[in-house]
Amino acid sequence: MSTFKYPHNSDLRRLVRFSADDGLIWLAENRMLLMHCAAMSALRTQLIRSVGPEAARRILTRMGYESGMRDAELARTIRPDQNPIESFFVGPQLHMLEGSVQVTPVHIEMDVRNGAFDGEFLWEHSWEAEFHLREFGQSADPVCWMQIGYASGYTSGFMGRVVLFKEIECACCGSNHCRIVGKPVELWEDGEAYATYFAQDTRLSKLPPATWSGTPALPDTADERAAPPDLIGSADSFRRAYELSLRAAGTTVTVLLLGETGVGKERFARMLHQMSPRKDAPFVAVNCAAIPHDLIESELFGVEKGAFTGAHASRAGKFERAEGGTLFLDEIGEMPLAAQAKLLRALQEGEIERLGDERTRKVNVRVVAATNVDLAQAVQQGRFRPDLYYRVNVYPIQIPPLRERLSDLRQLVDALVKKFNHQHGKHVQGVSDKGFIALHAHGWPGNVRELENVIERGVVLAPQQGWIDAHHLFLSLEAVLARESGISESGCLEDRGTAEDALRQLCDHVLRSGIALEELERSVMRTCVEQEGGNIASAARRLGMTRPKLSYRLQRSDGEDEGEMQP
Repeated sequence: MSTFKYPHNSDLRRLVRFSADDGLIWLAENRMLLMHCAAMSALRTQLIRSVGPEAARRILTRMGYESGMRDAELARTIRPDQNPIESFFVGPQLHMLEGSVQVTPVHIEMDVRNGAFDGEFLWEHSWEAEFHLREFGQSADPVCWMQIGYASGYTSGFMGRVVLFKEIECACCGSNHCRIVGKPVELWEDGEAYATYFAQDTRLSKLPPATWSGTPALPDTADERAAPPDLIGSADSFRRAYELSLRAAGTTVTVLLLGETGVGKERFARMLHQMSPRKDAPFVAVNCAAIPHDLIESELFGVEKGAFTGAHASRAGKFERAEGGTLFLDEIGEMPLAAQAKLLRALQEGEIERLGDERTRKVNVRVVAATNVDLAQAVQQGRFRPDLYYRVNVYPIQIPPLRERLSDLRQLVDALVKKFNHQHGKHVQGVSDKGFIALHAHGWPGNVRELENVIERGVVLAPQQGWIDAHHLFLSLEAVLARESGISESGCLEDRGTAEDALRQLCDHVLRSGIALEELERSVMRTCVEQEGGNIASAARRLGMTRPKLSYRLQRSDGEDEGEMQP
């Protein structure tokens, strides 16, 4: 956690003014633009496809650098009585206020007089990483070019010397966030190589001819091998699990899938089956936790006629039904000890015995097990056989929870929206920006299964041809959305609080205005009647009183006005 705390940004919010009459937006004396992120993304994408990623990076980095330099000029006039670090924080706070990224300081040391600077910051909700991931997929290199230019430009302008920031982690490369580190350019070993990104003469006319090729030049992705459609993700932890599964698919090794509930263990099991030589044979899934303990043996190994009361016919178990294919044993940690002994024999010898039968049957089945409990701890507690544990733990694969691969959230959401659009006969365009922020902020204790439920609810509640908003996704937004800033009548941004906050602000305004309470009451009643077109009954309902009561108060106030007019 960061030990640095930002100063309150009310001084910065007051600098932002919206002038609706003449169509201008101001940040202090600087004219600003309010643009859709999608429009900026389209421009960025076109640049990459037209002139190549390297040239596009130069142009966008230079744009960010210029923006940072402009904000550094503004920062010099703000917080003159604050310490240097608080004055420097004008830049990160403006960067957030302008909607680019959430900035969290991790480490910062600076001496403006001597030109010393050493800083590290975390970035979250980077628009560049989000839209690059959407357009091109995961990247092998950081892609927040415009924002890294801003950080370098602002710090260089503030410090009065060239300070270079580098992005050492990027959400588009599989990380949950971006991380940047900045120091004077001469302290970087390759600092001179970055000068081209900040040079003022970087123009399209000076780009090498090769960059004008008609073939789009796209950045390389981290891994070109795509996972099956049921497995969506490109985060490093997810790719590791997928690679391990891929290596095991062509073998007969017993695989143990580990992970929290809802991470997609059965999807991985089905992928193992589909990628194996057994793909044309049955895939049989069994939830060991959903079968009563006294029935699990008969379910797995079958039963002979007359084995127990009610066994009127012989019946094959799951092992026999999966002959030649794959048997998926979900929640294997919930299996009773008696059934564990028979399972161990089936795994070791390839033989089973039906309940009530005296002969053994050979089976050719590949077993994939899964659990969300600690089997080693279950062994110590006597709830799981140690010999079975060592037998199923030959090839463990840990599937990461959703909160550890948030870079995959956009891909998962898009796929789920498409799925539920088809399932429910709707055409919802997707999740809104604010809705996606809410998804990103959620803790996801139920992982991908919970995400499926949330997106399905959103598709059902969202209007046809519309967008899924945050309130379609979550019943309560307090836990997933931070407080927002709105625009006051004067054109400044201000906190948009609760109804109690609004009432308190109204009372403060009335008390400061010096308006008498009776005059305020008369004005409110008359204004309400005017807005309701002279309908007393409608105005009374809106004011929460009866019609006779409102009529009496209006007559009394009119009488008082007439009395005041008499000499």
